[in-house]
Amino acid sequence: MITVCNNSYGDFILLGFSDKPYLEEVLFWVILIFYCLTIIGNMVIVLVSSKDPKLHIPMYFFLSNLSLLDLCFTSSCVPQMLVNLWGPEKTISYTGCAIQLYVFLWLGATECVLLVVMAVDRYAAVCHPLQYTTIMHPKLCLQLSILAWGTGLVQSLIQSPATLQLPFCSSRRVDDIVCEVPALIQLSSADTTYNEVQMSIASIILLVVPLIIILSSYGAIGKAVLKIKSTAGQKKAFSTCTSHLLVVSLFYGTVTAVYLQPKNRYAKERGKFFTLFYTVVTPTLNPLIYTLRNKEVKGALIRLGRRTWDSHNN
Repeated sequence: MITVCNNSYGDFILLGFSDKPYLEEVLFWVILIFYCLTIIGNMVIVLVSSKDPKLHIPMYFFLSNLSLLDLCFTSSCVPQMLVNLWGPEKTISYTGCAIQLYVFLWLGATECVLLVVMAVDRYAAVCHPLQYTTIMHPKLCLQLSILAWGTGLVQSLIQSPATLQLPFCSSRRVDDIVCEVPALIQLSSADTTYNEVQMSIASIILLVVPLIIILSSYGAIGKAVLKIKSTAGQKKAFSTCTSHLLVVSLFYGTVTAVYLQPKNRYAKERGKFFTLFYTVVTPTLNPLIYTLRNKEVKGALIRLGRRTWDSHNN
């Protein structure tokens, strides 16, 4: 049965937390602060990784990719989120919603793959240290980076059109803070079985499988680290790996809760906070996790600061 909709391209209303106006006021300032910290923190990581020769190694190449990704990811949804939280106007145009959906899916799927690539890089560094530079040569690093960004783009080009083709006749009130697939599927008045199956398959490919690969990599890393006789060597290996594992836990834990949780009213309400976490909080914490636990990055920041100070004085 084909549903005909005359207002297919009308505006959507992102309800967000409109039933809790007191919470919206608090969230506006919290999100604004986190967004500013995200911009500053990730721009610093990209700048330091590109400027400091000592950081021109695979680990920091992928870290700068992650920081660039987080910059784009938050910027694809947070400005609109702030506009909706600031006042009673919650609308977003159909075109705006479509663009947000395409970019949001692209970058979200890219991060899933990029975190796997970073885990593989850590596996090669810890488990095969003598062959590391041969294995992770610059050409392969570039290819893996392109693979991550390309996979995310393909996922978005497949799932976004299928979601946007759904009829939204009865209501255009999206019970979410962003235009993402689960909320738009629930909004449609048509049979969404195909879309739900598509989303489930994509979730398994981009969430479950990568998580298994990452955990397997860290299982092997854990065994290799325990075989290191030097205590200092063990601490260094654990330090770099636990930072990445913490980032993985924050991202996958919240995204999985949104895309794989059972569909009920309680899960929907809780899902808004999970979405808020992986779109706002996690991109802010990523640079802090890597810089606070990493002496090389802190050293690079100090050297960059000194060079900037010296050039300014001269």
